[in-house]
Amino acid sequence: MANKNRLGELLVREKLISLSQLRQAQEETQKSGQNLGHTLAKLGYVSDEEITNFLSNQYRVPTVNLEEYEIEADILKLVPKEPCERHKVIPVSRTGNSLIVAMADPTNLNAIDDLKFLTSYNIEPVIASETAIANAIEKYYNAGPSYEEVMAGFEEAEIGAADGDEEINLLELEKATEDAPVVRLVNMMLLNAIKKGASDIHIEPYEKMMRVRYRVDGVLAEEMTPPLKLKNAITSRLKIMASLDIAERRLPQDGRIKLKLGKGREMDFRVSVLPTLWGEKVVMRLLDKGNLQLDMTKLGFDQKPLDDFKWAITQPWGMVLVTGPTGSGKTTTLYSALSELNKVAHNISTAEDPVEYNLNGINQVQMHDEIGLNFAAALRSFLRQDPDILMVGEIRDFETGEIAVKAALTGHMVLSTLHTNDAPATISRLLNMGVEPFLITASVNLVLAQRLARKICADCKQPATYDRKALEDCGFSPEQIAGAKLSKGAGCRTCGDKGYKGRVALYEVMRFADNLKDMVLQGASTAELKAAAIKNGMMTLRASGIRKILDGVTTPEEVIRVTIAD
Repeated sequence: MANKNRLGELLVREKLISLSQLRQAQEETQKSGQNLGHTLAKLGYVSDEEITNFLSNQYRVPTVNLEEYEIEADILKLVPKEPCERHKVIPVSRTGNSLIVAMADPTNLNAIDDLKFLTSYNIEPVIASETAIANAIEKYYNAGPSYEEVMAGFEEAEIGAADGDEEINLLELEKATEDAPVVRLVNMMLLNAIKKGASDIHIEPYEKMMRVRYRVDGVLAEEMTPPLKLKNAITSRLKIMASLDIAERRLPQDGRIKLKLGKGREMDFRVSVLPTLWGEKVVMRLLDKGNLQLDMTKLGFDQKPLDDFKWAITQPWGMVLVTGPTGSGKTTTLYSALSELNKVAHNISTAEDPVEYNLNGINQVQMHDEIGLNFAAALRSFLRQDPDILMVGEIRDFETGEIAVKAALTGHMVLSTLHTNDAPATISRLLNMGVEPFLITASVNLVLAQRLARKICADCKQPATYDRKALEDCGFSPEQIAGAKLSKGAGCRTCGDKGYKGRVALYEVMRFADNLKDMVLQGASTAELKAAAIKNGMMTLRASGIRKILDGVTTPEEVIRVTIAD
């Protein structure tokens, strides 16, 4: 406590914080039990960097940037995880008889004595922020075994060539799935995918090889190539985890795996098994409710499109349609809209296939086509449930489209998705399904098209120059080219040398104004509708992408990859 007070007094004396800020932070530390420096940074009074630099100058102890430092496995073995977490320290390197240890508080003599007793080394402290140390502990001590370490658990005989016509003995297969190396290999696949922020895992058998690919930020990349001999054991292990039938190898199967990751965090894997020519292909979609972004202002909307979207979903009735290909973030946008509308006064029901995330206060229904529970049947049932707001996972046919439109016309807010290339094409799609033009113009409030583009990695972002012709082809105006300061990622450890980390949404929001309704009634084409919508102020997907390029969020290559030219 004396050390905490000492740090606070020094920060006040150097005028880095005020006395009232110190008192508030001290009250917070008494409740949370956290370090004073960490609490001051969390409250936004000083940054982690300012505190580490201040402590470094005060105690004449050097600082270390743990994000740029690779700690060797031999060093980590010297100090177990538990004392590192207890004292907020991590060993960094060794020189002779001294162990260099990163500490949030270099005056913590208890920690230094403990480490000295534990390792028999002289302890030389260096300073790092508590947040950086916590991240490093998570990274190094929770990393799990490497692929090479897992494969070392198999005997040579277990990983020979596979015979394509071999008889499958179910008892042997069940036994193989409980074999420790197989269990470790499958667990490693799942946990690595979580750590790398993958959205999907693909496990694919071929004639002479097997490969595992992860989809990270929308792009598939090969992760590992397990021995072909293990294909049945790996597939069966996943099927057992997903409560599927391991004896059925000729028909597709769908299931779910739920992993508990500690600290109350759960991860769902939606499992799809498909029989292929060389065995069963398994694809798993990762659903992390903890990462579900339900705050609309953080999804990537520009202000005017966001205002239009909020206006549309808060109308007493009507339809709001979200369009885009699979994996473009439509579900997240719809869930964020439902989250905004989720009030005690509203009765909200959703028909989904599948239900991806569970949302409190919303009645979610899973579709089962095999027993006749499809979107149309669910919608009919919803209308007898005294609804205010309805969400239909997808309008796939005339029947669903007609019921959704009629629900919107009878005083309900209806949210749904369609698969079209852009917002204006959505109207043509409804017309092609057979929905009458006058019903569309009377019910639709707004159409939103979206794509996901990869963001430039913040850790290796640097200025970039592009050929003028390339920018013109992308859709930049001469004025935009003249003032453009563009960026790209050089590639670093954080982003796996890709130059991109995370994704941002590009939006095309078409408010269904009166002039557009008149054009639909007169039989206008999609191109004419698009031209009129742009005149009304609609920003196209490509224009939204160019705005994000100019803001330094993404690159021209990425925008060209996910959008078509206007």
